[in-house]
Amino acid sequence: YHGRSGTIVLSGTEIVRPQGQRKAPTDPEPVFGPSTRLDIEAELGFVVGGRSALGEPVALADAWDHLFGVVLLNDWSARDIQAWEYVPLGPFLGKSFATSIGAWVVPIAALTQARTPLPGQDPQPLPYLTGSTAYGLDIDLEVDWNGSVVSRPHYRDMYWSPAQMLTHMTVNGASLRTGDLFGSGTISGPEKQTRGCFLELTWSGQEPLTLQDGSTRTFLEDGDTIILRASAPGPAGTVIGLGECVGTIAAART
Repeated sequence: YHGRSGTIVLSGTEIVRPQGQRKAPTDPEPVFGPSTRLDIEAELGFVVGGRSALGEPVALADAWDHLFGVVLLNDWSARDIQAWEYVPLGPFLGKSFATSIGAWVVPIAALTQARTPLPGQDPQPLPYLTGSTAYGLDIDLEVDWNGSVVSRPHYRDMYWSPAQMLTHMTVNGASLRTGDLFGSGTISGPEKQTRGCFLELTWSGQEPLTLQDGSTRTFLEDGDTIILRASAPGPAGTVIGLGECVGTIAAART
């Protein structure tokens, strides 16, 4: 995906509605303007700690040694811009305008009690992605939309381990640098209440949500505030909080 380190912003930073090319299936030609299908992706971000040399892949057995910690991450997504551009460019301008992260990085070393088996991988991954270190993390998230909790995704439902992801992204010889950040992808489970983006939660806008104030939503409106929260099991029955990741939508700047 196309991203820029300069658009990774701290929780609480205002998110300006992006502009770009859009073309609905019924439109005769594309138009330019503010996104009308602005969405979120509830994710975790993994912070790299420990560089690797260019040209040298990181083996799965060593992958966790290069993962420093976990942070809440909201991959804001303009679905209409993304849909028009993804052939042939991929989600080019649909995602690069902003990515919010929480203010707290929880060290991987603090999440020993959160280790959990993967839900199952079929077909079996290739040997370089197979091993005892391919485990997941038991982290619960919630998505708050203007004060209404609309979803509770579980990271334990994710198909790939963070270690597998890091191993795969370096298998071609790409190097790691301390401070690199990569996202988990949208955290969505099999039930509607565990879907981690509004494209899925509202079934592409066909099933609007009703918030506690009586208003309905399909995609984000100007002034809407999204808060991501997360927690994980800690030692001796304690709970480790990942803090919050907050963003409020501001009108496009034309």
